[in-house]
Amino acid sequence: MSKKEHAENAVLDHGVHTDPAALDELTEAAEHEPTEIGPDGAVAGYRAGRTLRLGVELRRQLKRRRTQLVLGFVAVLPFILVVAFSIGQSSPNRRSGGFVDLATASAPNFVVLALFVSGTFLLPMIVALFFGDTIASESSWSSLKYLLAIPVPRHRVLRQKTIVSGLLSAAALVLLPLVSLGVGVLFYGAGDAISPTGDAVSFPDSLLAIAMATLYVIVQLAWVAGLALLLSVSTDAPLGAVGGAVLVAILSQILDQITALEGLRDYLPTHFSFAWIDLIATDIDWANMASGLLSSTIYAAVFLLLAGRRFATKDITS
Repeated sequence: MSKKEHAENAVLDHGVHTDPAALDELTEAAEHEPTEIGPDGAVAGYRAGRTLRLGVELRRQLKRRRTQLVLGFVAVLPFILVVAFSIGQSSPNRRSGGFVDLATASAPNFVVLALFVSGTFLLPMIVALFFGDTIASESSWSSLKYLLAIPVPRHRVLRQKTIVSGLLSAAALVLLPLVSLGVGVLFYGAGDAISPTGDAVSFPDSLLAIAMATLYVIVQLAWVAGLALLLSVSTDAPLGAVGGAVLVAILSQILDQITALEGLRDYLPTHFSFAWIDLIATDIDWANMASGLLSSTIYAAVFLLLAGRRFATKDITS
């Protein structure tokens, strides 16, 4: 059948006039479309590595309101603490007491307080938010199936989103001590770090201790990231994934306060959450920090493996 006859039949069958020239253009374009199949079964020219690039996903996540609000709140928190201390009665020359009492003694002490007060709930929640929302939000928007149909391989979707979530979490966890240090120097001066035991650490040494403490917090919270990601690939509700990870963290902290559990508390993922405090001392005990890093790494590895297995076999319907 000629192209002209095909156009005439289309008019008779559907009562719709189709421009023969347009049909010719579409036919010619279709003839030039690549139809070769590569060794892996994909259309020739397709490269999985070109899909969902990290830069694209990172810019996409940075434009989201929840990312901007989280980073903004982390940056504002040190100023809120300064206002709280200015309203209350605190002595900048105090050389003894707990972390709250020593917070205004120097900038390093102020950073220690910021990490200490946020380590129980805020920091785990930030990590859980970035990792728990990453896949579940795509499912809730019904965009995950279209993302996979681009097509982006499942393992690449999970890997790219995990890397971006890790970068955003690390950025938030680094932003807090950085802003706190700047605010602390501005309001309380660059003095020695004073520990509750009375040890004094010089300002340069305290900066190294703060950097190591921040790195420890990032690695120690990896178990929260793994758990949140596992919940994210298991549900279509972002709030459920984020809330589930936060609830487990809170439950672990509650159980850690029960001394009757004795040695069993060492197996809780939050038992060594504040082992970094030993860095603000002249005699550092590395045992607890090593145990905390090992525990978090094991938990994170197990959760990430389960998340990968679950996502690889999950029936994507949304």
